Amino acid sequence: MRTQIHNLVEEAAGRHGHAPALTHQNVAVTYAELWRDVAFFGTALNRLGVRRSDRVAVYLDKRIETVTALFGISAADSVFVPVNPVLRPKQVGYILRDCSARVLVTSAERLALLREELQECKSVENVVLASPASSPEPGERYTVNPWPIPAEGDVYTPHAIDVDMAAILYTSGSTGQPKGVVLSHRNLIAGAESVSHYLGNTPQDVILAGLPFSFDAGLSQLTTAFSVGAHVVLLNYVLPADVVRLCARHRVTGITGVPPLWIQIADEDWPREATRHLRYFANTGGRMPKATLDKLRSLFPAATPFLMYGLTEAFRSTYLDPAEVGRRPGSIGKAIPNAEILAVRADGSVCDPGEEGELVHRGALVALGYWNDPERTAQRFRPLPARASGLCTGEMAVWSGDTVVRDEYGFFYFVGRNDEMIKTSGYRVSPTEVEEAAYDTRLVRDAVALGVADPKLGQHVVLVVSPAIGTRIDVDCLLARMRQALPRYMLPQHVEVRLEIPRSPNGKFDRKLLRKELAE
Repeated sequence: MRTQIHNLVEEAAGRHGHAPALTHQNVAVTYAELWRDVAFFGTALNRLGVRRSDRVAVYLDKRIETVTALFGISAADSVFVPVNPVLRPKQVGYILRDCSARVLVTSAERLALLREELQECKSVENVVLASPASSPEPGERYTVNPWPIPAEGDVYTPHAIDVDMAAILYTSGSTGQPKGVVLSHRNLIAGAESVSHYLGNTPQDVILAGLPFSFDAGLSQLTTAFSVGAHVVLLNYVLPADVVRLCARHRVTGITGVPPLWIQIADEDWPREATRHLRYFANTGGRMPKATLDKLRSLFPAATPFLMYGLTEAFRSTYLDPAEVGRRPGSIGKAIPNAEILAVRADGSVCDPGEEGELVHRGALVALGYWNDPERTAQRFRPLPARASGLCTGEMAVWSGDTVVRDEYGFFYFVGRNDEMIKTSGYRVSPTEVEEAAYDTRLVRDAVALGVADPKLGQHVVLVVSPAIGTRIDVDCLLARMRQALPRYMLPQHVEVRLEIPRSPNGKFDRKLLRKELAE
């Protein structure tokens, strides 16, 4: 029975024990081997004193040990906290202190960078190094342990249930420090089953995992694959050419990415051997520019496009039926299986078709809240009005902070994040709409629209762009073409051209950093 997230590996080992579970570089492990290592890692953590609901942080790049640790932490009845490997020591230290991690799983190289920061992380009692050959080293306050080697012995029997904490994913907010989203085993398992259902995943799939596991969509690639016994190829993304190479080498059938990644991938040369097995490609983390979508459909004519919308607080919310992509490329679709999505007014009542409202997600995927932050949890996680008059307790739903519109056929359209909407000349302007107009000119590769304080207008629109490959941007020409698609109040008053636009650790455009730079 699937009650904890590690049960996905356990079940797959029972059904597909000899099938490949993971491949990293030239090393592959079967489901039987992965489950053996996961179970033993959980037991090893218990021997270190880790108990139910203790937090264990994993600060590693993608490798087989990373996956073993994440699911082994679940097998120990504890809570895994994946830390993005691109974060700096100070950022890692904040996460370790905020979640009161008892154990840190990392590499010897990363530990050397963290030693000073770890002195301020009083909760960390043990560090586990991700290499069987690593020898224990003296720590100032904590014990450094080598990677546990599987051996005969007692295996701990977990006691957690599906509504217990499974993971804390730290996600950047529009202001301040990152917030820890607490996910239950039920959240993760329901998400895996829902996503694998509409993607049509089977044991024959080979899924390329290029997104960080600290990002809900990256973690979902693991859980979705394991829920059906598919094969996962791990990629520490550096260059788009790496994606092409691994697709050809491993006959990849499915890829999920964020818009900046897809923009880069679409500019690569894709030989036939890299695309011939690709069954689907999926987008999340923001709207994919139509020009990029058109190019990908041309590159991958046999692959099915899935345009998805999600938030860490509910893992995944909507997807657009591939049959509707040609008719409604701007839509984020309808609710995924086992979820209900609503557009609501400020008072919680449901909006009429065509009326803007806040997206609210209800169902099994709604997270438990924010770690150690009751005030923010109360703002975002709120009860829905009771659907049945006799129901005495309200159901908790998540208010996304995103403005959407539902049409008469039930399809949703993303307007913008409430905290990113540009307020200019009395209008509310969607950055997405401005960016789409820029992409439609085919003069830019990347585009980010922001609002900058203006004493007369409230805010004015600034557009940050990078040129399409092999071109130089003529700003006057760009604005002239955008003027054909946008009313005057939506036109950028300033266009800043950069060779590269900064990205967040999850690969999205870093709007927070850009906003700060433009304000200086």
